[in-house]
Amino acid sequence: MHPEKVKSIYLIAICGTGMASLAGLLKESGHRVTGSDNNIYPPMSTLLTQAGIEIKPGYRKENISKDIDLVIIGNAVSRTNEEVKAVLEANLPYTSFPEALSRFFLEGRKSLVVAGTHGKTTTTALLSWVLNSAGKKPGFMVGGWMKNFDNNHQVPGGDFFVTEGDEYDTAFFDKEPKFLHYRPYASILTGIEFDHADIYRDLGHFKSSFKKYVEIIEPGGFLLVEFSDRNIPDILTHVSCLVETYGEDDRADWQWTAYRREDHGGRFALRHKGENIGEYFIPMIGSHNAENAAAAAALTLKLGLTREEIAEGFRTFKGIKRRQEVVGEKNGIEIIDDFAHHPTAIERTVHAVKEAYPGRRVWAIFEPRSATSRRNIFQDLLPQSFKDADLVVIAGLFSPDKIKPEERLDPESVVESIRKEGRMADFIPEARSIIDLVTRKSRPGDVILIMSSGGFDGIHQKLLDRL
Repeated sequence: MHPEKVKSIYLIAICGTGMASLAGLLKESGHRVTGSDNNIYPPMSTLLTQAGIEIKPGYRKENISKDIDLVIIGNAVSRTNEEVKAVLEANLPYTSFPEALSRFFLEGRKSLVVAGTHGKTTTTALLSWVLNSAGKKPGFMVGGWMKNFDNNHQVPGGDFFVTEGDEYDTAFFDKEPKFLHYRPYASILTGIEFDHADIYRDLGHFKSSFKKYVEIIEPGGFLLVEFSDRNIPDILTHVSCLVETYGEDDRADWQWTAYRREDHGGRFALRHKGENIGEYFIPMIGSHNAENAAAAAALTLKLGLTREEIAEGFRTFKGIKRRQEVVGEKNGIEIIDDFAHHPTAIERTVHAVKEAYPGRRVWAIFEPRSATSRRNIFQDLLPQSFKDADLVVIAGLFSPDKIKPEERLDPESVVESIRKEGRMADFIPEARSIIDLVTRKSRPGDVILIMSSGGFDGIHQKLLDRL
């Protein structure tokens, strides 16, 4: 069905991050939008409510009416879902979230996609804000809540659309990764490490998706890849566009260097093939964020932005919720929320927080919640990820019954490994007991870093209330 003829759109599993963003984009573009979900909670439920989009709780066949022009089916549901079965029985037109994004918003625009295992959300958000700050009016869809917009999406008013490129599968009827639908003109690839163990067999299978992805970038476009990533060269064998590298190594085409911490942020210099581009300040902690910013700067320079426009965009960037977000402070104790769940992301985040709060005790509290972190794939890597933390607490697995017993992560074993290295660590299964421990043992000056890819039973506010 042609997008111009679609008036009424229904989204099944509307509260997913991408689905809620798409719902907002469609609503703001003039469509009648509604949908359903079993898991209705902030921030996506807030976004939908603010947009005036009705969310039907649960999945019921009665919700599928004949006046719906198009159904968008999220990858959180299967063919056996009651509403999906009703759609199929009624022979209603349906599509996936990434294909709908492509059809309604990417056609005729320069699609800019950020892909990779780490740093996607931050880099996509930086890229979106820098373009917007420079007056380019980009459309965007980011996997995190951007404080500059108090939103995670924007209808395009210009030539560019920026998308966070997810390698997760598309839908029950399309098992290819989402980012194969995004028509990339230019792309940033931040690095490749094995993830999504629920759908990928191994690293080779994981890399095969990225190989397909880089091969669909427009020949007249370009690809920026992280220089030091050892897996990226394997996927670049049949790329038809220009490829340039970025990184801290002086052999990278775009080199970021001279990083230093500064006022709850960082400053770095950027060089392109030996030419000094300039210094940039970013209001985010951690050298890994300097690298994310360097990639965004390189891409926007190639798109024609000036150095001054980029510097102003970085300077005025307000950050993303759940990415090193300070959620509150009580009695001299600071609470930070972060989405980190892969060993590399955990290590970078803990290091950045420790660096930003010199001389203060840093607690690292982690909930194994993602499909990969609940599995024992990274059992041996996790202990080292917490090496910069003064105190470590690991919670119980989220919904362990959904993982085969022989595949589950053993949090107690991770804690034991940390203790063998002479560091303080505890395994505490439930959030309320973690709150009890922190309330008893924390002291003024402590920094409590809480990492989870989900809500973690509202631990952040509950802890602030107790403190």
